[in-house]
Amino acid sequence: MENNTLRYSDQDLAEFKSLILGKKQIANEELQSLMGSLALNNPNGTDDTSGGYQTLEDGSATLEKEQLHQLASRQRKFIDQLDAALFRIENKTYGICRSTGKLIAKERLKAVPHTTLSMEAKLKAA
Repeated sequence: MENNTLRYSDQDLAEFKSLILGKKQIANEELQSLMGSLALNNPNGTDDTSGGYQTLEDGSATLEKEQLHQLASRQRKFIDQLDAALFRIENKTYGICRSTGKLIAKERLKAVPHTTLSMEAKLKAA
């Protein structure tokens, strides 16, 4: 398909939808894993250690929980972006650069299926 065309074919859109649904399933599984890790209370079993070590462990556990929260937040954002891409597929506007109005290359969409910018537009923005 040429880059001057207004949109991708229904067959192309179905292929992208399948790719995105697969990525979304993996992302949801990873998010559930992160949420499970966050739900665990004191996985190191430091309840009976001395006060000095417990303070260090508490600091380490706090840092680890903060990192898990950040990862979970990024994962939620990624899932939201995938959902937005699925919405664009349903509207048949998927793969159209929001900056140039041209079709985004298939290779780029396969690598970054939630993108809304062509490489041309991305490089201009940088």
